[in-house]
Amino acid sequence: MSAERAYNLDIADTLSATNYRRLAQFIHEYSGIKMPPAKKTMLEGRLRKRVRDQGLQSLDEYCVFLFEKGGIDAEAIHLIDVVTTNKTDFFREPVHFDFMTNVALPGFVKEGRRQVRVWSAACSIGAEPYTIAMLMEDFCQANRGLDYSIFATDLCTQVLAEALLGIYPAAMIEPVPLALRQRHLLVSRDPANKTVRIAPNLRSKLSFVRQNLMDPTYVAPRDLDMIFCRNLLIYFDKPTQAMVLKRLCTHLRPGGYLFLGHSETIVGVDLPVRTAAGTVFQRI
Repeated sequence: MSAERAYNLDIADTLSATNYRRLAQFIHEYSGIKMPPAKKTMLEGRLRKRVRDQGLQSLDEYCVFLFEKGGIDAEAIHLIDVVTTNKTDFFREPVHFDFMTNVALPGFVKEGRRQVRVWSAACSIGAEPYTIAMLMEDFCQANRGLDYSIFATDLCTQVLAEALLGIYPAAMIEPVPLALRQRHLLVSRDPANKTVRIAPNLRSKLSFVRQNLMDPTYVAPRDLDMIFCRNLLIYFDKPTQAMVLKRLCTHLRPGGYLFLGHSETIVGVDLPVRTAAGTVFQRI
């Protein structure tokens, strides 16, 4: 029986309470992502394709495959890929990029720095690190002798593959100012091709690597100048938020900046930082 016939994405198929708890516990322990009961329907919908791909007949049979037949080791990456939420935009929360361009980078120049190193710690399909790259490229062109590199990570392998390509629907780049589009984006000569690609000189400045922020050690370099970890902590509980924030700070040099999402906070977490502006924090 084919996988398609074995499981036809039956929306009536649901997880038992026991299996949902098992999945939620595994997802939380593996990725830090909270899976309260309110997310049960969402998880069921996202897992149905995995059930079909495995040639299984139900969500509960998928859980038997994972937890009782040893499937979890090979399936974990695919499971986490469908669980992660990858909302992203170019120039999302632009006040952070204003701070980077008008405060952080001029400060680095005054310090005499020659290389600015940035980590986009939840890069999704690449909109955030490529936004940073456009602005960094222009700033470095105006400040000769300054160079930059961007280390970009995400838990989801699918979005990392998209980010590496650097190809986006034309509609997605609407937030990008026209002057930056003209300098840093390539448009297809085929008018029917409604996509753009990040220019190769920018793509060469980025390294994309899979990173689970629940891991005890991070592959990112140390002594970074800026870390962007925006709109990820909201998916974690408080203890996980504190653990991740403390580990991120160990990769930030004194004087470097940590950028969080507009709805995220460090209240109640003892970190070696001071508030620089809004949800921007400077390592002390």
